[in-house]
Amino acid sequence: MALQMKLSAITLDCPDPPALAAFYQQATGLEPHPESNADFAGLNREDGLFIGFQRVAGHRAPSWPDQTVPQQLHLCFEVADLDEAEAGLLELGAGKPDHQPHEDRWRVLTDPAGHPFCIVRA
Repeated sequence: MALQMKLSAITLDCPDPPALAAFYQQATGLEPHPESNADFAGLNREDGLFIGFQRVAGHRAPSWPDQTVPQQLHLCFEVADLDEAEAGLLELGAGKPDHQPHEDRWRVLTDPAGHPFCIVRA
């Protein structure tokens, strides 16, 4: 029997939850969670998915593609135009690693706390 599970939340460790929530809020348009604070901030999607950001003392950013500090997870976002989305995200504070495995199909970027995420052509 297969379990029936629905993803309800994703939480990222980071050094500054409000700042990272603001980055993703600007990038996605998701609504800030009303109980966000300095140690735990979140964003809500209409279908109930919650993205959380929790303060972790001594947070070390992933070192992708090098695994000295593993990425542990990454998020993927569909976009209509890779170049336009990349430019907008870089303007918001994202980084772009030199290593891009399939730049014509997707781009690997990093959020301000160093977590890798991908933008994928929709």
